[in-house]
Amino acid sequence: MNSGEAQDILSADTTGHGDDDNLKLVPVSESIRYRKRAQSAEKKIESLAEQLAEAKAEAKETAEQLKSIQVEQKLVCELTAAGAVDLETAVLIAKAKMEGEDEADIDSVIRQLKKEKRYLFGGVGRTVKATKTAGAKERMEGSQTVLERAAKKAATTGSRTDLQEYLKLRRNFI
Repeated sequence: MNSGEAQDILSADTTGHGDDDNLKLVPVSESIRYRKRAQSAEKKIESLAEQLAEAKAEAKETAEQLKSIQVEQKLVCELTAAGAVDLETAVLIAKAKMEGEDEADIDSVIRQLKKEKRYLFGGVGRTVKATKTAGAKERMEGSQTVLERAAKKAATTGSRTDLQEYLKLRRNFI
């Protein structure tokens, strides 16, 4: 009789069961191996649970950022339509007013902003048109501008270099 069989018999006797019971006894080495596998599986479950919690927190944070960006985008559109002259300042003030409220109405915030900070908006009913800067002013030569002349030249010659020159000039003005 080897030591494994002796241990099986001893463990069977200590549990109070006889030989005629249909108990399947597992050798100690296999039992140790099973226990190690179970412990490693438990560790893996814990690490996966931590990863899941981190992923849920990250998803929640991303959803909050998305909501904030959507609100800001809608504010920009509405303020532009309302004729805001200084868009950045108007957006910042509107966001500060909306910060305390969960479901703030953008239209009411803009109306309140128009009443309190009239200087942020152009005249009532008129849209603000972007004006050209000093670097983009057209130069007049005779009755035609430089841009018009380059466009006509490119159209008549069909040359790629003339077209390229026209596009360069156009980029400065538009």
